[in-house]
Amino acid sequence: MIKKEVVNQLVEEWLSGKDYFLVDVTISPDDRIVVEIDHAEGVWIEDCVELSRFIEDHLNRDEEDYELEVGSAGIGQPFKVIQQYINHIGKEVEVLAADGTKYKGILKEATDEHFTLTVTKKVKVEGKKRPVMQEEDLTWAYNEVKYTKYLISFK
Repeated sequence: MIKKEVVNQLVEEWLSGKDYFLVDVTISPDDRIVVEIDHAEGVWIEDCVELSRFIEDHLNRDEEDYELEVGSAGIGQPFKVIQQYINHIGKEVEVLAADGTKYKGILKEATDEHFTLTVTKKVKVEGKKRPVMQEEDLTWAYNEVKYTKYLISFK
């Protein structure tokens, strides 16, 4: 079986000096290798082909047969690495908190320890007849949410 560390090392070598970053590498028991990369401005198919060829040039099919798929992290898919959070600052995302509550808002900040979402909600203000819309910042550690994903908008 092909080792994940070997594929990770090859991908990191190819990524060196490029603005791309590694999102995930998975290898199934039957040696199906899936490499996900991302870039702040999107992933070009030509770069996926180049990375795929680079990996194939460094793995020996005579020793181990494998299937290789190289692609982007996928729009609308849950974030897997902090760099994805950083790339989506200022954009609308959906967060599913560990308690099962869903939040939609603007990703305000992402650090190594946590991220902050600005949500807008109706709040009853004393002395007013109707609730007013107010912004509130919610902060979570990455392990306190089930997922965070970019919300695609066609507005």
